[in-house]
Amino acid sequence: MNAMADKFFDSIKGKKVTFIGIGTSNLPLIKLFIEKGAKVTACDKKNFEDLGQNGIKAKEYGAELLLGENYLSKIDADIVFRSPGTPFYKDELVALRSKGVVLTSEMEVFFDLCPCKIIAVTGSDGKTTTTTIISEFLKAAGLNVHLGGNIGKPLLPDIESVNDDDFAVVELSSFQLISMRKSPDIAVVTNLAPNHLDIHKDMQEYIDSKKNIILHQNAFSKAVLNLDNEITNGFSDSVRGQLAKFSVKQNVSNGAFLDGDTICYNDYGKITRIMNIHDIKIPGMHNVENYLAAISAVWGLVDVETMAAVAKTFGGVAHRAEFVREVDGVKYYNDSIASSPTRTALGTLSLYSRKICIIAGGYDKHIPYEPLGPVINDKVKLLILLGDTAPKIEKAVKEASNYDADEIEIVNVTNMEEAVAVARERSTKGDIVSLSPASASFGLYKNFEERGNHFKSIVNALK
Repeated sequence: MNAMADKFFDSIKGKKVTFIGIGTSNLPLIKLFIEKGAKVTACDKKNFEDLGQNGIKAKEYGAELLLGENYLSKIDADIVFRSPGTPFYKDELVALRSKGVVLTSEMEVFFDLCPCKIIAVTGSDGKTTTTTIISEFLKAAGLNVHLGGNIGKPLLPDIESVNDDDFAVVELSSFQLISMRKSPDIAVVTNLAPNHLDIHKDMQEYIDSKKNIILHQNAFSKAVLNLDNEITNGFSDSVRGQLAKFSVKQNVSNGAFLDGDTICYNDYGKITRIMNIHDIKIPGMHNVENYLAAISAVWGLVDVETMAAVAKTFGGVAHRAEFVREVDGVKYYNDSIASSPTRTALGTLSLYSRKICIIAGGYDKHIPYEPLGPVINDKVKLLILLGDTAPKIEKAVKEASNYDADEIEIVNVTNMEEAVAVARERSTKGDIVSLSPASASFGLYKNFEERGNHFKSIVNALK
């Protein structure tokens, strides 16, 4: 029984509650609030036809629908739940707040009502895998875990079944964090690099949003920061409670670090050897970093043997260097999660010892691509480009000092079917083909999952 949750749901009976966005993550919330007696309006920029099953379900649950281009200016509500993709400082939302309307989010309310300890992870890259590893560690240790947040599952519908001795493990995006004024018991920041600059007004706003994950912690909390990332490490002076750091480059005073091929933990001078990095089932140095972050988060909660056992068996999260199939001796991988240049450079392009074929490009988040150019020249022999960022990626490659037209072939296509067809036609036995877009999916796809699933369906249909 959760007394705080009961009190909250009593308070919203008869209130006008609006949810921005009629996506799959909001549908359970729409259903919940209607069941609790709120008068729910669900609004979206799309028309009813384009919403498909989501619109039908929202109506079946009993929600009023507010649709179309100017839907935000027509909201009449006591409480508005902002979707993460709707900018907090959007004019229409500022106007609502000025009228006394409560503007909140699913994660903000969950943090207020959650009776158990919360471990939250943010960063530019590695959030989902690190969050999932933490969850796997805790579950393997016999603890009851609620996994959600930006990882795709809303947790507020489960709030009444969360017990004091459970753990909530959540992934948080900058869009969720920008308005949060409550921080988790254990906060993890994997790394920070330019991202989402199409939504945030500048890089500083993006950094400040991420910083909210630690700013409201108390003296009994814990923050885990990446020593090797300058921006993330710069948060150190703002940490209120225990500070743990992780590093692949050097020893740390408190946290996980890499000693040769061995992951160790330094607990204020007491060093424990945990596992060899070659025992980690999911490939890549970026996943070693994800393990260092996760180990630092759960140190003292999960024993070393359990951590090592999880590393040997955990196969990773879909759309993250996910093996699809082998066709005519060519291996195809789906790394659709790589929605930024750093994710492609530190992910897919760090995994293989030989040059590979990649499919890249997508929606333009106004991120600089210049640093990616030299890495592509070093690691790629066939570069297949599509989407808005294709010209920017090609320019970065051709303007890099190590560009050699004889060493890399660049092909521009208009869709994923063409991309896979070119990859098959121009790859030979022993090659690796990876979807690693270095760009967001919007414009071509709803999200990176849809993009990855489309790629997999095309590859799986190859004869």
